[in-house]
Amino acid sequence: MRKRLIAILVLTVAGVTLTAIVKGTHSRQQRIANGPAGGTLTGQGALGDWTTDAPGVRRRITVADLPKPYATRSVDNGPKLVKRPLNAWPQVPAGFKVEEFLTGLENPRLIRTAPNGDIFFAESGPGRIRVLRAANGAGRPDVNEVFASGLNQPFGIAFYPLGPDPQFVYVANTDAVVRFPYRNGDLKARGEGEVIVPDLPGGGHLRGGGHWTRDLAFSLNGKKMFVSVGSHSNVYEDPNENEERRADILEYNPDGTGFRIYATGIRNAVGIAIHPQTGELWVSVNERDGLGDDLVPDYITRVKEGGFYGWPWFYLGPNQDPRHPGAHPELRNKVLIPDVLLQSHSASLEMVFYTGRQFPREYVGSAFAAQHGSWNRTRRTGYKVIRIPVRNGIPTGEYEDFMTGFVTPQGDVWGRPVGVAVGKDGSLFVTDDGSNTIWRISYQKRK
Repeated sequence: MRKRLIAILVLTVAGVTLTAIVKGTHSRQQRIANGPAGGTLTGQGALGDWTTDAPGVRRRITVADLPKPYATRSVDNGPKLVKRPLNAWPQVPAGFKVEEFLTGLENPRLIRTAPNGDIFFAESGPGRIRVLRAANGAGRPDVNEVFASGLNQPFGIAFYPLGPDPQFVYVANTDAVVRFPYRNGDLKARGEGEVIVPDLPGGGHLRGGGHWTRDLAFSLNGKKMFVSVGSHSNVYEDPNENEERRADILEYNPDGTGFRIYATGIRNAVGIAIHPQTGELWVSVNERDGLGDDLVPDYITRVKEGGFYGWPWFYLGPNQDPRHPGAHPELRNKVLIPDVLLQSHSASLEMVFYTGRQFPREYVGSAFAAQHGSWNRTRRTGYKVIRIPVRNGIPTGEYEDFMTGFVTPQGDVWGRPVGVAVGKDGSLFVTDDGSNTIWRISYQKRK
């Protein structure tokens, strides 16, 4: 008989304590009420930690909710990574099912779906791109091949031109963008990688290059290529560190010409995506560390062309980073406030818009983002996948826990979501570099 689970969740919202009791089994999907009267957690209750996470819990964080810098001390509290315990399993909302699509991988990171439905993902540590194929929406892939290898910490993947018949697979290494000739169904690159952008700044942790992930995306009309490059430092504390063309979104033509800086002051946009209707560029951003448990929130936002988002001198509007007292007063009123603030130090990584037809209607058009998990916080945040509701192309400002359960009752961590992709059948695929697994989430239609 499967072991039953009884969990008690205590949430404090606006001074009111809410206790939700959840009964079920590890294999049965669970859902916890998302705040009082099915509402949204706000104020201090929205900041929370992993013990308040569960599928369906909603949060809305505003600038007014945030403490002053150093209200709590800055801590180094990296997770203890453990093997998945017996009976532990990711939790998703009622009606959804989680399957282990593929495990035994090596550092699976960003994941993208090819137009023909094949699943491409980066194994960044070993420097390769893999391609998976599952016949007729099968629960496990029947094809698993290395598409390209010998790469330098690859992360971003994109197919070009847009549409059903791409001719290239673009890959963002940590120091360059390369492209491989490709036709639908190819399991191996047709030729050597052609270097399109040879001089991305940095070079990754292996060479002391700060934030190393580079994502890329093409505009809806296919005329522009966006590349995200994170900062070298936390807050540019060392003036000898080179931050040129870093903490920026870079723009190129698809052949690598026409370079310009599209937006600035974005500390580390690990994931970028183009909204499929509006064509707006969105980013999923890791903000700075060192100011306490609840500063500075990570965020997901639409990016304004030419916009400045504050790093390193300001954060979330005209809030001066105390490590740069009085710096650049001329920029104070130019700092844009992001659309959706997330729990601080969650490490928001890849994001994707749900364009499938399998999930219920309320999910269509939403954004999903992987939260890799915190280290600079007394009580952990992240280690989950969240959903950002979007109406008419505009985020509502709140977000909802969608996939949780990667932290043990003792506070250890067995899974760390990195990438999210929508399969051709409408399933959601999630890479997890903690358990080296790809998970598949499907919706089980009610009879």
